[in-house]
Amino acid sequence: MELKEKLIASFMAFEEKIDTRSELHEVRSQAIKNFESKGFPTKKEESWKYTSLNAVLKNDFSVFPKQENTIEFKDVKKYFLHEIDTYKVIFVDGIFSSFLSSTTHDGLDVCLMSSALTKPKYKMMIDTFFNQIASKEESLTTLNTAFANEGAYINIPKSKVVEKPIEIIYFSTGNEAALMVQPRNLIIVGENAHVQIIERHQSLNENPVLTNSVTEIFAQKRAIVDYYKIQNDVQTANLIDNTYIAQKQESRVAVHTFSFGGNITRNNLNFYHQGERIDSTLKGVTIIGDKQHVDHYTLVQHATPNCESHQNYKTILDGSATGVFNGKIFVEKEAQKTDAFQQNNNILLSDKATINAKPQLEIFADDVKCSHGCTIGQLDESAMFYMQQRGIPKKEAKALLMYAFTSEVTSSVKIPELRTKIAKIIATKLGVNLGFDL
Repeated sequence: MELKEKLIASFMAFEEKIDTRSELHEVRSQAIKNFESKGFPTKKEESWKYTSLNAVLKNDFSVFPKQENTIEFKDVKKYFLHEIDTYKVIFVDGIFSSFLSSTTHDGLDVCLMSSALTKPKYKMMIDTFFNQIASKEESLTTLNTAFANEGAYINIPKSKVVEKPIEIIYFSTGNEAALMVQPRNLIIVGENAHVQIIERHQSLNENPVLTNSVTEIFAQKRAIVDYYKIQNDVQTANLIDNTYIAQKQESRVAVHTFSFGGNITRNNLNFYHQGERIDSTLKGVTIIGDKQHVDHYTLVQHATPNCESHQNYKTILDGSATGVFNGKIFVEKEAQKTDAFQQNNNILLSDKATINAKPQLEIFADDVKCSHGCTIGQLDESAMFYMQQRGIPKKEAKALLMYAFTSEVTSSVKIPELRTKIAKIIATKLGVNLGFDL
């Protein structure tokens, strides 16, 4: 049975088992109808022109894990940020792990989506925010909505500055021959509140995994959100990450995406402006090789005046790797005084590596400052020669140039300990010990 048919056949039994609210029943029913009509995206769709899921979908994925799997802390210790204290919300094969999590908090509302979707105390928040900005048309998002049950629910109250970062980590044990998981996150950041969140999806062996994740983030007036996505999975893992962000007046949201591992990774990142003097930042570093594939699809919808957005994506490709950057800035007629910047720079280290870049601007306002740019090239041979002449071996000189290429993004990471961890991952990907304090 093909995966699409398996999912549709599983939906009724899934909903009968967990759904107790008629409102949610209607949402889920409409979502599965959309997915049944559209199916998995194909390269015939313009937004998926350079990314095919055909090879991935040939796997016989289990839609639900057959049993609750437990793992020891020692087996996953290296994936946590140990240098500082953090709140931890951990899932194993899509199921919350109280053993690995640490959600003791002061004034925060951190719980599971399964609780938020079913308990009366959360009904008002769910009715107000759940599935409000997630696409009702994009087939993989609607598939997630149909099966939405587990993930992180985070509500930061008004004027709360969260003292510690929140780590959300999804582990896949590989105990299934092949597993599909669909986490759903809902994050509400109140007026004048500030939070830092780190998200990671990690497989623990080589069995194929397909993760179809959806995250909705609501930043209220003057809220500050720093969101970091660490994608450094094994090369049999596939990730579809759909993130939707709504920003109110004077809020500031920054999303950094670091893509180093996995087989196929697709990041759909969508920002929607709902007030004036908003600031949106989208930055990313991609370093891949072999036959890895990373696709960044971004949208910033400027709908209100006096707002800014800044996009900066750096990509290094080796082997037969393929990169995609499809970035769109949409400026509506009412969005006067918009300041929007988009930059995509790419380095190809191999003749077999491929980059497909499509920066886009659609502007309907006449008083704006918008720009976009894209470069594709190789390492600067004169700079390599200069460094080698000063005694730096070729391998280290090459790595230093590539690290410098990414530093414009990594330097803006606001958690110093995370910045150091990312720098070490980059050094490992480049195959060198750079030998200085990162």
